[in-house]
Amino acid sequence: GIVAGVAGPGMIFSLLIAGFIAIFSAMSVSELGAYLPEEGGTYAYAQKLISPFAGFIAGWIWIFSNIFVGAAVSLGFAHYFVTIFPAVPVKLIGTVICLLFIGLNYIGLKESILFNNLLVTLKILILLFFVAFGLGFLNPGNFTPFLPEGPVGVLSGAALIFFAYTGFARVTIMAEEVKNPEYTIPRSIYLALGISTILYLLVGIVAIGLSGAPALAQSGSPLADAIKHTGSSGAVLVISLGAMIATASVLLTTIMGISRIVFSMGRSQDLPSQLNRIHPRFRTPHYAIAVTGACMIATLLLADITLAVAVSTFAMLVYYLIANIAALKLPLEHRHYPPWIPALGAVSCIGLIAFLNLHSWIIGCIGMLIGITWFVFGRKRALLHSAG
Repeated sequence: GIVAGVAGPGMIFSLLIAGFIAIFSAMSVSELGAYLPEEGGTYAYAQKLISPFAGFIAGWIWIFSNIFVGAAVSLGFAHYFVTIFPAVPVKLIGTVICLLFIGLNYIGLKESILFNNLLVTLKILILLFFVAFGLGFLNPGNFTPFLPEGPVGVLSGAALIFFAYTGFARVTIMAEEVKNPEYTIPRSIYLALGISTILYLLVGIVAIGLSGAPALAQSGSPLADAIKHTGSSGAVLVISLGAMIATASVLLTTIMGISRIVFSMGRSQDLPSQLNRIHPRFRTPHYAIAVTGACMIATLLLADITLAVAVSTFAMLVYYLIANIAALKLPLEHRHYPPWIPALGAVSCIGLIAFLNLHSWIIGCIGMLIGITWFVFGRKRALLHSAG
C-alpha cells in the first residue's frame, strides 16, 4: 500500500528492481554463509573479514532494523485485525501480538519453528487464493497512468519495497542451529528470494487491478480492501485472516533472529554480557528476547507503519552493504562468484539508500551514532569491568 502511493501501478517495476538488486546481496550472503556458518550472520562475517568495528556495526544495524521490522509487521497485523473487529485500537492489538510472540520465542525454538511452518503454509495458500479469486475482477483502467511519478517514483518505490525482501538472510543469523549449513543456507536463501518475488508480483498485479494504486495507498489493510471489489464478504474475511497470518509469521522469525544476534553479540562482549544468558529450563536467550521485545513494543507505540518501514529499509541496506564488502574480502578458494557480484551488490544498496526519505536517513543515522558511541565508550568500559 505504501509503495503504491509512491510509484503507482509502476510498483510492479519497483518489485522487479528491488528483487533484482536483492539477488546480488543474496549471492554474497550465501557464499559467506557457506564459508562461515556461525551464529550472527554478517556480524560474524564482517568481524572476521573486515574489522571488529565493521562487525559491530553490522550486528547493531541488524538489531536496529529488525526492531523497526517488528514494529511495522505488528502494526500491519493490527490494521487487518481491525477490519474484522473495528472497535479495537490498532496500537493495542499491535502490542498484544508482539507480546504473544515474544512469549512464544521465550519458551523455545522448537515450538516456534513448528508454529512458523504452519503459518507460512497457510499464508502462501491464502495469497494464492487472493490471486486466483481476484484475477476474474481486474479493471484494466486501474493500471493507468502506469508511471504517475515517472522513474523517480519507481526507484523510490523500489527502495521502500526492498523492505519485503530483507528477510532472506535471516537464516544466517541462526547458522549454528541449521543442519548441513554449507548446503542448506544458500539453498534456503535462493528459494526464499525466488518464491517471494513471484508471490509479490502476482499479489501486486492483482491488488492494483482490483482497486487501483491511490486506494491501496490510503488503506491500512490494502489486500482486504482490494478483495472487497469482488463483492465477496467471505473473501474479505479470508484475506484479512491471511494477512494476519502473513504478518504474524514475519514477526515470529524477526523476534527469533534478532534475539540470536543480540545473544551472539553478548557472547562476544560487544553488548552487555547479561544478554548472553540462557534460560535454565527453556534453553533460550531469554534476556535477549525480553530486551529486544521491549524495544520493539516501544517503537510500535511511537512510530507509524510508513516510518517504521522506511527506517528499517535504510538500516537493512546498510547491513547488506557491509555484507557485500565482506564478500569482497573472501579468500579466493572460498569464492563461489566473481568479485563484480558483491561490488554490484554494494553499489546497488547505496543507490537505493539515496531514494529513501529524509526522515529515514535522520533516524537511521541517529541509530548508527548510538551504536558507534556504545562501541567507542560503553563497550570499552564493559570489557574493562569484565577483565577486572
